[in-house]
Amino acid sequence: MERLLVLARHGQSEWNLKNLFTGWKDPGLTALGVEEARAAGRRLKARDVRFDIAFTSALGRAQATCALILEELGQPGLETVADAALNERDYGDLSGLNKDDARARWGEEQVHVWRRSYDVPPPGGESLKDTVARVLPYTMREILPRVMRGERVLVAAHGNSLRALVMVLDGLTTATIPGLELATGVPLVYRLKDDTTVATKEILDRD
Repeated sequence: MERLLVLARHGQSEWNLKNLFTGWKDPGLTALGVEEARAAGRRLKARDVRFDIAFTSALGRAQATCALILEELGQPGLETVADAALNERDYGDLSGLNKDDARARWGEEQVHVWRRSYDVPPPGGESLKDTVARVLPYTMREILPRVMRGERVLVAAHGNSLRALVMVLDGLTTATIPGLELATGVPLVYRLKDDTTVATKEILDRD
């Protein structure tokens, strides 16, 4: 039984390019983001990866990335479940602001705490701890059981919602997870043991 779980952060968005806090806002992919998503699909195809089901967030950039990956795999009609539980972390009052402008307004140290601490939320938004608290229950209820039944599962989502999953899969702590960065459009390929721990992990960052 394969127990395949692939995590993919969406390709570069228009607001990634502009260095803006995005959160639950819904900008589209850039041309580079489209190519990153397609390249992710090609890398998976080169390793003969196919899926039985896909999960994505309620946000367009993740949905577009998911669709482009599946298109490259020749699986454009695959069942895909979209749920806000997999949305990016909500940056609250920071959403839509340039990160440099935010530093000028609140100070480098305060913005760093909001961005990189585990449990301090920005004004009106979510901490990484809050994001973990909604992503993990959904994963345990909807995604992991399918993987453990032998279904091959793709999750196309966001940097912070996927960090919540990587934290558990890789055994990271609340002290180490804030330093983890996930590149846009780079699939993480996990194969799990029958006790749900990781048997192998591969980062598909090159063709």
